[in-house]
Amino acid sequence: MASELYNTIDALSREKGIDPRIVVSAVEDAIVMATRKYYKTQENLRAELDKETGKINAFAVKTVVESPEQVEDPALQITVEDARKVDPSLEVGGELRIPKVTEGILGRIAAQLAKQVIFQKVREAERDTVYNEYIGRVGEIVNATVKRVEGPDVIFDIGKAEARMPRKEQSRLESFAIGERLRVVIARVEKASKGPGVVVSRAAPDLVQHLFQTEVPEIYDGTVVIRAIAREAGERTKIAVMSKDKDVDAVGACVGMKGMRVQSIIRELRGEKIDIIEYHEDAVTFAEKALQPAKVSKVTVVEAADKHLEVVVDDSQLSLAIGKKGQNVRLAAKLLGWKIDIKSEEEKRQEVEQQMSALVTQTATPLESVPGLGEGLVEKLSAAGVTTVEALADMTPEQLEAIEGIGPKTVEKISLAVNNYFAALEGVAVEAEGEVAAEGEVPPGVAAEASAEPDAAEAMPDEATAEAAVAEEPAAETEISASGEVVEAGERSAEHPAADEGSASETKE
Repeated sequence: MASELYNTIDALSREKGIDPRIVVSAVEDAIVMATRKYYKTQENLRAELDKETGKINAFAVKTVVESPEQVEDPALQITVEDARKVDPSLEVGGELRIPKVTEGILGRIAAQLAKQVIFQKVREAERDTVYNEYIGRVGEIVNATVKRVEGPDVIFDIGKAEARMPRKEQSRLESFAIGERLRVVIARVEKASKGPGVVVSRAAPDLVQHLFQTEVPEIYDGTVVIRAIAREAGERTKIAVMSKDKDVDAVGACVGMKGMRVQSIIRELRGEKIDIIEYHEDAVTFAEKALQPAKVSKVTVVEAADKHLEVVVDDSQLSLAIGKKGQNVRLAAKLLGWKIDIKSEEEKRQEVEQQMSALVTQTATPLESVPGLGEGLVEKLSAAGVTTVEALADMTPEQLEAIEGIGPKTVEKISLAVNNYFAALEGVAVEAEGEVAAEGEVPPGVAAEASAEPDAAEAMPDEATAEAAVAEEPAAETEISASGEVVEAGERSAEHPAADEGSASETKE
């Protein structure tokens, strides 16, 4: 028959939900510590509880070695010869147990120490048991009873253990009374915690999902599926639902007849607002629905890889779309999983105008990009504050001559270089009138005419001259006149005789 002490230990184990052997081990460890404190010894002590009598015996244990040379610590080791004087059956490597008297000598202080050790061991065992029990139930909804309030935290009784609800896991709208029963979510389980290791929440989105599963049969049987939930406890919740049956309206099923189903959930959440939205695979369409009750004018995908949307709303709808302290757009972004930028139509219009004006504005081109300007000239212009081709092109000759070191000839050179630069940008090859003479180059057509005999040209009338020119030169040949025009050879001779004469005389000079 078990002793009264063991029966007490067994009852304590059942109450705390821990193994009785853990409590027995705690009692034995407590007796060992009290014995060591009383005898002031460093011996290897052990204690054993006699289940039948309830008596706890303490022993000093020494290891048996073969020779005295092997004894390093007499308090922990003993030779086989000395050990056999106490117990003839001992062999090398065995243990000699020397009884220690504990009954009636430990006293009140030792008993108090033993009590503290027992309580500490039991608490550690209880914490491990609770951890193993609830670690696999994170996210589960359980019924809880308010047990007490400790500062900002509320302590709940969840059956086998106590649970703690910190302030950040509470809804702003809720207050709790002792003995009140309600549903909570197991948020996490903490092993190294001074208080209750189970942390519960009334602010988690899982609570809303569980309430909808309870109140809406279509969600419970899988006809309607909850695809996403975004919640700010005590303020507003957005929930996206979709139906697997085309004949079942997902939003209507969640709202219920005259709103009875959703009103029941709102009462459970103490008046928290709930927006029920139909889920859509297309992010643009889903965004329009998620921003309800605001009416959206346009939704644009800015960057699909980064999940970035731009939403344009009417000026009167901007505050409604953003919501109080940005709550509506924040919940919508959380529901979609996309980043959302909201702009009014006036803001978007101004943004487009700025972009258009930026496109119209010419880009600044450095002076070094103009081939005809030398390094010295670029330095003079830069010293005068002219650093871009566009600024140089806008200057008058008088303004250029006002710059130190620049005269009329230099102004002409600058004008020619700038004109050639812009002509090159447009893809048109333009040669200035004075450039040919300066370089000594003569167009092929002009040279051919200049080499003709003057007497023969004078003897022929103008019409005959034209016919002879056409007969002698191929029709496909082109020539360049002194004025820079490109004309056919026959056309030039017939239509521009004066130009021909000017070319010949200019070449002779």
